[in-house]
Amino acid sequence: MASVEKTLVIDLNTKSENQKLLAGRPQTRGMRSGRVYLAKDQACGQHSTKDHEEMLVFLSGRGKLQIGEKEKDCFEVGKGKVSYIPPKTIHDVQNTGTEPLIYIYCVAPATGE
Repeated sequence: MASVEKTLVIDLNTKSENQKLLAGRPQTRGMRSGRVYLAKDQACGQHSTKDHEEMLVFLSGRGKLQIGEKEKDCFEVGKGKVSYIPPKTIHDVQNTGTEPLIYIYCVAPATGE
């Protein structure tokens, strides 16, 4: 099977909206990514990584990363922070600051070694 993969350089927009960056196959081998823009008090919504692992790279703002369904499992996140979320993990990101919380997510299939 011929590979259609190629090197890409994508400009991040500066709009007050989310932006898809990588959509998965055939653009990549399975990784998806995007830029998320959360206004004050906004959250991305609780969801699961399912059989994927996820990395979040925070570019601006401040917020909390909730892991699991309980409020007690929270981490402070924001500009200059990177987080890793393992497979089969319920999580949510919420803007707790006064300026937009902007981050890049990268999701890839988790494979055993």
